[in-house]
Amino acid sequence: MQAAANSLSPLSVYRAFVVQFRAETDAAHGRVVGRIEHVASGQTAAFQSWAEMQAFMAQILTQAKTQPPQAS
Repeated sequence: MQAAANSLSPLSVYRAFVVQFRAETDAAHGRVVGRIEHVASGQTAAFQSWAEMQAFMAQILTQAKTQPPQAS
């Protein structure tokens, strides 16, 4: 398992997210409600479905591919 992890590209904060699920989430039945935050930019979005959460992630990841990281 460790050898496979070593062959992968490094993890980047520019592709890291924090996901918080509300108490009414019932993932087994497809109901997800919560908030997602992009770690590097601080951008956030509320979501009420897997599709909404994934759409936010796709938007951020697309931007990360087309824009160089900003200097701090």
